[in-house]
Order: sequence, then C-alpha cells, then structure tokens
Amino acid sequence: MDRRSLIKNAGIAGVLAAGAAPAVHAQAAVRWRLASSFPKSLDTIFGSADTFSRTVRALSGGRFEVSVHAAGELMPAFGVVDAIQNGTIEMAQTAPYYFTGKDSIFAFGCAVPFGLTARQMDAWMEHGNGRKLMDAFYAKYNMRSFSAGNTGTQMGGWYRKEIKGPADLKGLKMRLGGGLFGEAMAKLGVVAQNMPAGEVYQALEKGTLDATEFVGPYDDEKLGFNKVAPFYYYPGWWEGGAELEFFVNNKAYEALSAENKAIVDAATQVAARDMTAKYDAMNPLALKRLVANKTQLKPFSKELMDAGYKASMEVFAEHEAKSPEFKKIHQDMRAFQRDQLLWERFSEYRFDSYMSSVKL
Repeated sequence: MDRRSLIKNAGIAGVLAAGAAPAVHAQAAVRWRLASSFPKSLDTIFGSADTFSRTVRALSGGRFEVSVHAAGELMPAFGVVDAIQNGTIEMAQTAPYYFTGKDSIFAFGCAVPFGLTARQMDAWMEHGNGRKLMDAFYAKYNMRSFSAGNTGTQMGGWYRKEIKGPADLKGLKMRLGGGLFGEAMAKLGVVAQNMPAGEVYQALEKGTLDATEFVGPYDDEKLGFNKVAPFYYYPGWWEGGAELEFFVNNKAYEALSAENKAIVDAATQVAARDMTAKYDAMNPLALKRLVANKTQLKPFSKELMDAGYKASMEVFAEHEAKSPEFKKIHQDMRAFQRDQLLWERFSEYRFDSYMSSVKL
C-alpha cells in the first residue's frame, strides 16, 4: 500500500486502523510552531489551526507536533508573514489580504470584491491555476500556501446608522479586513481602518468607528457587534468567499520527510473542510438569535452594489496598469469565474432560487 496516498485520501480513523501512522514512528520527532492572526475566542477560524494540529499529531502517532499560538502570543496578528519569511516560525494561519500593504497580489489568496464564492475559490485553487499562481508569488516571501478553510459569502457588516445608498458611506469610519476592498470603499468616501478583530468592539462603543465588517453571524455575535451597532447589512460583496490560508516556510517544508509532507497536506484538507462546514452549520442559528435580539437586518440597495462594483473595477484596472503579475492573476481568476457562473446558472443558482421560494 502507498502510505502517502493513504494518508492524503483517508480519514484519521481509517489511517490509524490501517496501521499507517505507526510506520512513521522511526522518524525523528518534528516540532513546529504555528502563529495565528486570530484570537482563541473565534473557534471557527482559530479552530481550524487547532484541528490541523490535532490531525498532524494523530496521523504521525505523536512524532510530529505543531503548537498553535493565538494572535499576540508570539507576535502581533499582522506580523505572521514577516515571521514566516525570516524563519522565526514554521507556519502561520491568516487571511492573506491582511498583507496587501506589502503587495496587492496577496488579496487573491483570500478574497477580492465581486470575486469567487467558497466553492469557486476551492475549484480555482486546487483544479485551476490559483494555487500555482499564488505559490509562485508567495515564493518571494519564502513560503507556500494551503487552504485553512473558507468562510463562505460574508455579511456586509455592522453600522451605527442606516445606509440607504452610496451617499451614506461618505466620511464613514469603517474597520475593513484589508485588501482591495479598502481601496474600492475609499472611492466611495469611506475612511478605512484596518485593525485586529479584538479591538473593534471598543472602537465602535467609543464612536471612533462608525461601522465594521468581519465575517458573519456566528463570529460577529461572539464579538458582540450587535450591542454597539444595530444595523446589519448584506451581502458582503467584497468577500464572496474568503479563503483563510496556512502559510508554511519553504525551508521547513522541504526539510520534512515525504511521509510528513503528506501528513501536512492531509491535515490541512481536514482542517479546511471542517471550518467551512462549521460556518455553514452555525451561521443560520446565530442569525436567528441576532434578529431575535433586535438586530435590524437589511440588504444593501442595488444602487450601492452598483457603485461598489464600478469602484472595484476601477481599482482592478489601476493595479493591472501597474503590475503585469497582478494582471495575469486577476485575468486568470476572472476567466475561471465566468465559466463557474455559466455552470451555476443551470445548477446551483436555479436550484437554490427554487428552494428559497418553497415552504419546507
């Protein structure tokens, strides 16, 4: 039996039952450190790092261990790429678009305005050119990527006042996750603020922020945004499906045995699938609780969505004019997206539209 194939394709129980894990016991013990950009309280996002660590330990029979550290324990939330690049840590879990200050291309590893959904992103990364293109870019930072999970389409955020149209965005101080979205919103008059999730509640409470976006009902409820901003808008057109990534230092990865590389590959897949499934299971329940507690749930107007789309396309054009590499990745993603939208017009969209109209 090919042990690497077994580890990659089987679940933990199947691997252990088949006796694959004990075969790696003869190898020297491996100890890695993983720094997350998220707090432990977010059991969905941070939880994917914990799931990865547990899976690695189980598949290796305890000979390969990855200690997981929340944001701020080893370094600030936004310091993880520098730490990976210089070899301070072997691994990180983060949202790539946090690092567009280094290069706008980072956004494509996570989410861009009017971009891919979770399933589309997974398909582009693993069976299109996405992972190949992004890892070629990440090589400049001495690292490679693996999916850590996807949040799915996000909500449009929490606002202290009602947002009826584009004019209501002018001068709005809003926490944005990062990436090209901030540039698009700036064109609409928003004053973008990029800060870790743990600092946002106090800023909203004090009025130094007027609005924030984060992920969706389950995480947002935990962070308490509904207590300081009553209006909850949808959809998050800037994050049709936000991909979280595991970044791994290239030197550390190449130093692994073939078996341990396969374990890392398999454990990331387990963690990624678990994160996305947990969001899909937990978000509807949290949304019902939020609405029951007087959250005012509102859709963005078509006028605002159209303004956001126009601003976003201007941002993409500006970056394409400056960077051939940006243009190559963006055009590849859009070509893939067009095919996905064509297919989903006859499958997911039609089915979901019908099911949303019937009483179950």
